[in-house]
Amino acid sequence: MAKNNETMSREEAGRKGGEATSNNHDKDFYQEIGRKGGEATSENHDKEFYQEIGRKGGEATSENHDKEFYQEIGQKGGESRGNQRND
Repeated sequence: MAKNNETMSREEAGRKGGEATSNNHDKDFYQEIGRKGGEATSENHDKEFYQEIGRKGGEATSENHDKEFYQEIGQKGGESRGNQRND
């Protein structure tokens, strides 16, 4: 916290601003700005952009997780798909 005449750090100002925004807005607000951001991104980037970020994300995930992680998410996905077909 800023003391007396000291200026607030950028990190602290960002945290306080985020808390104030969170207190003043609901889930719908965040969904709307997320939708708008997604639309703006899709208008400014092409297929190769998304392929590249997907590749980087896949590499990062594989570096941080082991075989058991993939087995578990594969099993959950299979169960979910099976449940969708049974509905």
